[in-house]
Amino acid sequence: MSIARELKRRLRAALAPTLFLAVAGFFGWSATQGDLGLEAYARRQRDLKAAEATRARAEADLKSWEQLVLSLRSSHLDADALDERARAMLNRADPADIVVPYGPKSRLY
Repeated sequence: MSIARELKRRLRAALAPTLFLAVAGFFGWSATQGDLGLEAYARRQRDLKAAEATRARAEADLKSWEQLVLSLRSSHLDADALDERARAMLNRADPADIVVPYGPKSRLY
């Protein structure tokens, strides 16, 4: 009987530290891997940087289009620019025109 009593006493003595370690382990895991943990924070930071880069590209594109539309207004209309854009969009060229090929990434506006 003394073996069973000793085992029961040791189990009772180990219960509190085991429970504490389990709770501490849960909070440790939650601090790193949980919804509000370090991994989620790093993921949100990466998403934020990607969204800021997309926003910067969109703003640059918007500025480019605003400049193009401004140059096509009747008060600022440039006949050469209008002719150039019309020919580029229709893929037409006059036989007397001199064609200067641009690289694949160059933009005319």
